[in-house]
Amino acid sequence: MRILALDSSGLVASVALLEDDNLLAEYTVNYKKTHSQTLLPMLDEIVQMTDMDLASVDAIAVAKGPGSFTGLRIGSATVKGLGLALDKPIIGIPTVEGLAMNLYDTDAVICPLMDARRNQVYTGIYKFQEGTLQVVKDQTPLGIEEIIDALNLLGQKVVFLGDGVPVYKDMLEQNMVVPYSFAPAHVNKQRAGAIGVRAFEYYKQGLYNSAADFEPDYLRLSQAERERMEKGKSQ
Repeated sequence: MRILALDSSGLVASVALLEDDNLLAEYTVNYKKTHSQTLLPMLDEIVQMTDMDLASVDAIAVAKGPGSFTGLRIGSATVKGLGLALDKPIIGIPTVEGLAMNLYDTDAVICPLMDARRNQVYTGIYKFQEGTLQVVKDQTPLGIEEIIDALNLLGQKVVFLGDGVPVYKDMLEQNMVVPYSFAPAHVNKQRAGAIGVRAFEYYKQGLYNSAADFEPDYLRLSQAERERMEKGKSQ
């Protein structure tokens, strides 16, 4: 089985091609460019380097959110266009689950932190059991204090990763009671390869959509929408 995977949910843009247990190619960039500039050229580079016929993929996987509203829209538009053109299903993977997959089979609790601003993070709590990712707490927007309290109550070692780590590192160091560590650079941000690996499990369980039906999962309103609602209430 062959899966094309994309992640544009955060600062990182990433595209990968997987075939069964092999990661055939992965192109990941985290450097001062918008996803509208990088995603399709990266996909084109992978296609050329692997001599891949896009029609040969069985499904297209994407980080469906939460994350950057602009990034999610770009990723969604890209996979919907590909899916419609190629008549392939879309496998939407929760972004925070995709991040957790980076730390495969660790014996620690995994806590991804994506900066959602206003002292909030998109986060969840995950653990591997017999090689399978288990959701302890599903992805959700939370105040950073709330997730710290929840982790301390669990009483287990924690590994943190995601772009929220440098933002809230001081707060974590001051308030975490249980043992903790921070994932290293090669696995601490979004990677399309991890989205693709998780997508194989989703596909086996029939958890996918047609390209026409796929929608990203923002988890909360955009800042512009929130400001518009607040302005409406004040009038």
